[in-house]
Amino acid sequence: MLSNPGFQRWAVAFPLTRWIARRQSRELFDIAAGFVYSQILYACVQLRLFEILAEGVQSVEQLAGRLDLPPEGARRLLRAAVSLRLAEARGRDRFALSQLGAAVLGNSGITAMVSHHAMAYADLRDPVALLRGEVGERELLKYWAYVGTEHPAAVAEQAVGGYSELMADSQRLLAFDVVDAYSLADHQCLLDVGGGDGTFLVTAAKRWPHLRVILFDLPAVAERARARFEREGLSDRATAIGGDALRDPLPEGADVVSLVRVLHDHDDDVAQDFLRSACRALPAGGRLLVAEPMSGTPGVERIGDAYFGFYLLAMGSGRPRAPSELKQMLRAAGFGGVRQLPTRLPLLTQVMVARRSD
Repeated sequence: MLSNPGFQRWAVAFPLTRWIARRQSRELFDIAAGFVYSQILYACVQLRLFEILAEGVQSVEQLAGRLDLPPEGARRLLRAAVSLRLAEARGRDRFALSQLGAAVLGNSGITAMVSHHAMAYADLRDPVALLRGEVGERELLKYWAYVGTEHPAAVAEQAVGGYSELMADSQRLLAFDVVDAYSLADHQCLLDVGGGDGTFLVTAAKRWPHLRVILFDLPAVAERARARFEREGLSDRATAIGGDALRDPLPEGADVVSLVRVLHDHDDDVAQDFLRSACRALPAGGRLLVAEPMSGTPGVERIGDAYFGFYLLAMGSGRPRAPSELKQMLRAAGFGGVRQLPTRLPLLTQVMVARRSD
């Protein structure tokens, strides 16, 4: 009945159903137009519109010159940005930064991800072929250098630079969420597996000055983390070790291990191997922290199942998992007492903590 054109016309006209019909029409159109909206945001980031608007209210003529756009092009972009609440109109042809635009400006991780999406959109240009496994060359597969290679530990420094910087930028969005969700005050040593340049460990080490931290990642990545620890003045209690977590034993001595956005990047068998390795590295009663976006998160289902579902498909490895799936995997790896902890921004990450069984 809902798909019948005659019923649709009646629903739009009838006072008691009009608001529902209009809302659903708007929601459907927003889905269809989503790519256009994202490209408008991409243009704003590329042209540094938010930085320019942060200086104060400016006219179209002023902005056109600074954006290197013709006045009509600047006006079109600014009106589009206003409609998406990325900017605010202040009188005729005058514009200012909005609250949403300021949020983008204040977080380098957002702008890094928006710029990075150009590769994802290239890979998603034929989603049906992607779902059928018929897409050969993929930008994301080349970008994430450790995916699809038989010996990831041999990946060179120049191949890890781009994605390591992106991971660092985006981890700033969630590092505080994770340490707010689970206190490490009673732990002595934290081992972070696949921790990139150490952004999460730096956050944890600064929160708890007694905590020793160890990072384990590919050799080229660990070298970047080692330099980061030195810059942050943490060399006396922060160690970076290079290796392959799927072939080499994890460093011992930690009473808590963290996997921050690691499991969802890998297929089920590989993710299970990560969990088994973490279990072997922990003493009895040691804790494991898993932090990542999860499938079916109430209120933000589209982030896990739509965005990450297709992003990871294009990347060629991994999938978003529901908390129930992760709990089963944790138990199969030798963990018990699995708990899911609330986070402030569940669209970015959910947190689970588990205890190594005796």
